[in-house]
This record gives sequence, structure tokens and C-alpha cells, in this order.
Amino acid sequence: MSKRILPLAAMEKILKTCGAKRVSDKAKTALKEVLEDIAEDIATSAIRFAMHAGRKTVKAKDIKLAAK
Repeated sequence: MSKRILPLAAMEKILKTCGAKRVSDKAKTALKEVLEDIAEDIATSAIRFAMHAGRKTVKAKDIKLAAK
């Protein structure tokens, strides 16, 4: 999956919520890339769990299980 969807503004908000006073553009981009990679891995696993259960619908429990 090559299309990236998380906005940089959200990355800045996350970093500032965690205590950062200032955030560089490179830091926002780096966090965005890492989170999107992790999210893609979790989503792929969650889809496999749903398919294994015989469902087409991915449910919250699939996401939670995949995130472990």
C-alpha cells in the first residue's frame, strides 16, 4: 500500500500532547511514516483474523488481537 493518509497536523498534535514544545517537519514526517507502517501491519493481520473466522467484516476484536 503506497498511499499515505495520516495528516502531519495530527503528528504534531500527538507530539505536543506528549510534551514536545516544538516539532520539526522532519519529526512529523518520521512519526507519520512509522505509525502508518505499524497501522498497515496491524490492519493486514486483522484482515487475516477476520478471514480465518469466516467473516468479511473486520471487527474491533480483530484489531485488538492483531495489535498484541
